Amino acid sequence: MSGELVAQPVYRSHGTRLALADRFRLAIAKSHARRMLTRMLRATENLREKQTATLLEKIQRNSTSEYGWAHRFDQIKSVADFRRQIPITSYEDLKPYIEKVKAGDLGAMFGPGQTVHMFAKTSGTCDSPKYIPVTDHFLAEYRRGWNAFGVKVLMDHPGCFLRPIVQVASRMDEEFTSGGFPCGAISGLMAATQKRLVRRYYVVPSEVAYVADAMARYYCVLRFSIATNAAFVVTASPATQLRLARVGDEHAQQLIRDVRDGTIGREFDIPGEVRSKLEAQLAANPTEANRLESILNSTGRLLPKHYWNLGFLANWTGGTMGLYLRDFKKYFGDVPVRDIGLLASEGRMSIPIEDGSPSGILDVADNYFEFIPKEEYGTNQPTVLGANELEEGQEYFILLTTSAGFYRYDIGDLVRVTGFYRDAPLIEFLHKGQHTSSLTGEKLSEKQVVMAFENIAERFDHEYRNFVLAPKWGEVPYYLLHLESDQGFDAARAQMLADALDERLCAINIEYDSKRSSGRLGPVRANLLPHRWLAEYDRVLSRRNRPANEQFKHRFLFSELDADRDFPRAHANGLSAPEANRRLAT
Repeated sequence: MSGELVAQPVYRSHGTRLALADRFRLAIAKSHARRMLTRMLRATENLREKQTATLLEKIQRNSTSEYGWAHRFDQIKSVADFRRQIPITSYEDLKPYIEKVKAGDLGAMFGPGQTVHMFAKTSGTCDSPKYIPVTDHFLAEYRRGWNAFGVKVLMDHPGCFLRPIVQVASRMDEEFTSGGFPCGAISGLMAATQKRLVRRYYVVPSEVAYVADAMARYYCVLRFSIATNAAFVVTASPATQLRLARVGDEHAQQLIRDVRDGTIGREFDIPGEVRSKLEAQLAANPTEANRLESILNSTGRLLPKHYWNLGFLANWTGGTMGLYLRDFKKYFGDVPVRDIGLLASEGRMSIPIEDGSPSGILDVADNYFEFIPKEEYGTNQPTVLGANELEEGQEYFILLTTSAGFYRYDIGDLVRVTGFYRDAPLIEFLHKGQHTSSLTGEKLSEKQVVMAFENIAERFDHEYRNFVLAPKWGEVPYYLLHLESDQGFDAARAQMLADALDERLCAINIEYDSKRSSGRLGPVRANLLPHRWLAEYDRVLSRRNRPANEQFKHRFLFSELDADRDFPRAHANGLSAPEANRRLAT
């Protein structure tokens, strides 16, 4: 794609006439939006020079930090210097510095005059979370990325300006470091510090983030939004969109009663203090209750396509996330979907510019990017390319440099270049590296799976010697644990092990635990394989790739859907190992 951005057709609102004050606010909002969009588009010109300037600004800002002295930031005057002084980096490389910042020593990673607001907490590859410092500069850049996204989508859907927004944020203060910094979700900080003009249209109170029970939290989101003229719903995962829709349908009668009475059902597990704050913001609304009851009586369902007049939905659509879109029409009707872009707690990487596509402009205005060609990823000395050196149709792993103090950070995301906007590449997310699986955003690593299995194996006398964990699709996705047993088939005992593995994965991966507790991810299921079937399977695979045979390693976690399609199912065909592998070899 190249050329100028074209506005999409307007999805009409209810057509109510704006009050004078709101017309004034609308004029201000649109003027600001045009300035933001102009800034974003200008950054796509003269890409090489602007990316270099972005990089050097970040280096100079932290040149006197402990990390800066260790890597001789004072000697970095060019991209070549940068690559020479700083190796490709993992979280474990940065962890000693991050721990010092968590304890209050900001100078370990940052120069003078900087503030750390919080630590964004996300799943690591081992048994502990990652903590990303959110500095004032990082927060401003993260917000600018979101603003650029919001500006473009609202200009494409102008009927959504100054209408209610349904957004789901999480707590920013799940815990505190020894230095007193809150740790949690950056979405909580973003919502709390949003401009008043925008925040006044948020319909979900911030207190909802403090409802720990997943079902109760979904219900609260709907309770505050179902009776509004919602313009759009913003979530990270499309699974969250569908879960909200299904919860509303399942609790239709209770929702109608609560809207009529100005209450929140007592059967939902909400802490007393939080419930009091939430209910203080509600009032009885019999008119809206009658409207919802009429919808339920006429359709037999209570679905978003009936009670909202949405302009668009915003969530991830790339990688496996796109599979969820199959069910969107059933619940939301023909509402366009805008991908929110490739972003993580570590930073934003892309800004989508049109509906129905996971592709977005590389966020070159605020972050510095490098890329490793897919075929060289994991090698000792891979080719590293700048954003101006990419080719359309090729696949790359991203290295990220941001104001969080992360330099040449290997985030493990594989992307494809789908085109260009002016000088900037358009990228779409494909998947995490081959040692990570993420059906719903859980970012489960092979190392975590092996650690969890080893932790529980003693309980089962190590009778299961080999295994593979494979992602499976369904209305509620899940993982299937393929097991070999030295002592014959025992389906009940195998499922007990799968349950124990599921419990352990929840304990060591906070994202997996979140997806399981919210019902977006189902429990691990077990499948027993014939004795030595996996050994035969690995032997066949290694022979297929004979040049690299000596480097062949058994994979304990599959990251691609249907990668286990050749595996026999214990309750389906009961193939013996030789028979199954004869089929595999052919």
